[in-house]
Amino acid sequence: KFIFQISPQTKLLWVLLLWSALMIDGKTFLAVIPARGGSKRLPKKNILDLAGKPMIAWSIDAGIKSKYIDTVIVSSDDTNILKIAQKYGSDTMVRPRELAGDTSTTFDTVKHVIMNEQDYDYVILLQPTSPLRTCNDIDKAIEFLYQKKADAVVSVCKMEHSPLWSNTLPDDKNMQNFLSKELINKRGQDLETYYRLNGAIYICKIEEFLKQKSFFIKKDIFAYEMSQKASVDVDTQLDFEIASSLLLH
Repeated sequence: KFIFQISPQTKLLWVLLLWSALMIDGKTFLAVIPARGGSKRLPKKNILDLAGKPMIAWSIDAGIKSKYIDTVIVSSDDTNILKIAQKYGSDTMVRPRELAGDTSTTFDTVKHVIMNEQDYDYVILLQPTSPLRTCNDIDKAIEFLYQKKADAVVSVCKMEHSPLWSNTLPDDKNMQNFLSKELINKRGQDLETYYRLNGAIYICKIEEFLKQKSFFIKKDIFAYEMSQKASVDVDTQLDFEIASSLLLH
């Protein structure tokens, strides 16, 4: 029998080769999960027990399991959220009070994390209200970014109902001008397919994100399509119950 021994130097080389294989073109990815303590429509939604673990833990888990994400950071003004994030394996960053109000923007929150971290090539926004988004969704979105040679990718899904069937209503609820004449006798399946932002994944080259102050940059941006099931966005009690049912069953 032969005993196959590997030197520490060879082991290190194999680790580096494996690591580089999991990177896309040598690029690094920072994932940011913003989670304020306050929530008016669904109080404490980020840490509500959803199918056995806090809702934010689903996004942390997806980010950590991604083949390409190097670091996952939860940004919050709430000490309880930060403790839970650490428990589930995420790095954390205390968000300043001035970035945790109702008028605070996502850009300012993500920028705060970027400016206090080491250099990365891309930033990925993973909102905790998308618990059905998986590591597979994230990895496919990153691979799509690379295939398109894009600077940004934003996730979308098909709309459940065409926006052409919607309109505003006057105070008296009169529907006389609710639909255009061209739509009155059209079937839903004959209408053009529309897509909506699902809030699950936003990816952008950090240089362009900081320059343009948005994930929605002016060019080289593409839509990554996700299923409607994976696109459930939890903002209300009904959303929470739907997400819980899908995760449990």
